[in-house]
Amino acid sequence: MPEWNQSPGGSTPTLEDVMEKIRQHSKRVKGGPVVILVAGIVVLALWTAWFTVQPEETGIVQRFGKVMRAVGPGLHFKLPYGIEDVRLVPTARVLKEEFGFRTVSAVPGEKTRYDTRGAYKDESLMLTGDLNVIDVQWIVQYRIEDPIRYLFQVRDTTKAIRDITEAVMRRAVGNRLGSDVLTTGRVAVASEAKNEIQKILTSYDIGVRLVTVELQDVTPPDTVKPAFNEVNESRQDKERTINKAQEQANREIPKARGVAAQSISEAEGYALERINRAEGEATRFDAILGQYLQAPQVTRRRLYLEAMTGFLSGMKGLYIVDEDQKAMVPWLPLESSTPQPPTQGRQP
Repeated sequence: MPEWNQSPGGSTPTLEDVMEKIRQHSKRVKGGPVVILVAGIVVLALWTAWFTVQPEETGIVQRFGKVMRAVGPGLHFKLPYGIEDVRLVPTARVLKEEFGFRTVSAVPGEKTRYDTRGAYKDESLMLTGDLNVIDVQWIVQYRIEDPIRYLFQVRDTTKAIRDITEAVMRRAVGNRLGSDVLTTGRVAVASEAKNEIQKILTSYDIGVRLVTVELQDVTPPDTVKPAFNEVNESRQDKERTINKAQEQANREIPKARGVAAQSISEAEGYALERINRAEGEATRFDAILGQYLQAPQVTRRRLYLEAMTGFLSGMKGLYIVDEDQKAMVPWLPLESSTPQPPTQGRQP
């Protein structure tokens, strides 16, 4: 008996290896062609009656095109001779679609290389809301949740996903200013596009769930990059000037408000002081008037003495001169503050 389980190289035999061994063995047996035919039919039936589904896949078994069942990872059997066919769908993997570029090499430990030739510019060049053209490169990652709907709900699911994604992204970019998409609006654009794409995919019922929509690179076209950089520099200078002026305003305005509040407080204090003093003076005058009406002479003399006392107390020195004196006479200074030694002098 021949060895059916090994090929000449010692590896797992293929269908051709098995048929060759049957042909060689049949040459030594009477009725070789019939044996070859029968053995070939048996081997072909057995060979087409089993299939293997990988751990990250789901197998869809079709009988003459009609879906019969879905099977998980492992070894399975089906009707041979093409009666049942199997289509393998990667339901456990995250699939990716790239726009504006293609990944050329993604070897672990090496720098990933991308192809951004002009052939991909048609899907990445977009018109913004302020009529500027920008180059938007992005990716869409998704999972297949229902493999049967993914295969049969639409004619070409991958193309449908790409067309929907590109249309939604162009609308999201077209509703915003170019400067917004290039700077702070990238996250908002990606989030809005993801929600809109998922709504459309759900309405199509193709069994796909988005994982992420991410903008990879957003730049102006190469032909206008120098002018765009100059515009950005001017905008940055404008923002810097505005920020500097705002900083000075934030410093000077509170200071001016503080000075104004201080002046107002001082004025209010001075006004209150003057009012209180005036009210006190009025009350004092009323009291003096009452005393004056009772004793005019005494009150008048007392007021005179008080006025002279207050007047003379502020003088440094007092000189008494006799106007009728014709000759030179000595005079004595009377100091109102600290005593000083007497001095002699003559007054004509």
